[in-house]
Amino acid sequence: MSRLDSFIRRLTAQRDILNHIRHDLDMPPAGTVMEIGLGNGRTFDHLRECFAGRRIVAFDRECRAHASSVPDAENLVLGEINETGKVFETGTAALVHADIGTGYADRDAMTLTWLPQMVAGMLATGGIAASGLPLDHPALQSLTVPESVPANRYFLYRKIS
Repeated sequence: MSRLDSFIRRLTAQRDILNHIRHDLDMPPAGTVMEIGLGNGRTFDHLRECFAGRRIVAFDRECRAHASSVPDAENLVLGEINETGKVFETGTAALVHADIGTGYADRDAMTLTWLPQMVAGMLATGGIAASGLPLDHPALQSLTVPESVPANRYFLYRKIS
């Protein structure tokens, strides 16, 4: 598969997962949405549309988002996510979306030493996590992704405790 086709498949999976969460899954009635990996802001923009009325906090090393997709200053957390995200491990988030995989096995393995714990720590019980990387954590129960999402392309979880 070409890198272009892989990119399109990843973005389609993101959209389908987020729309599935919006329309088909129950989330806690209150709680923040966490966007781990702002990037160019496309997914952040979709989250604003899907979850209007909820606070959305976005994390990244530096802001490279399109001007139309930059969160307000109080909702943009810049720096090394494995450090800056710790403050938000309050168990109150309704949704955490994490798309910070690199496609390099060694780098992604390093990310997976801290990302599952951070996501579980951010989420309220019953909260939902969607991730481009698998999140192995005892508090996260794997959920079925929509049929349109290829196996192991994107992962979906509910915090159970």
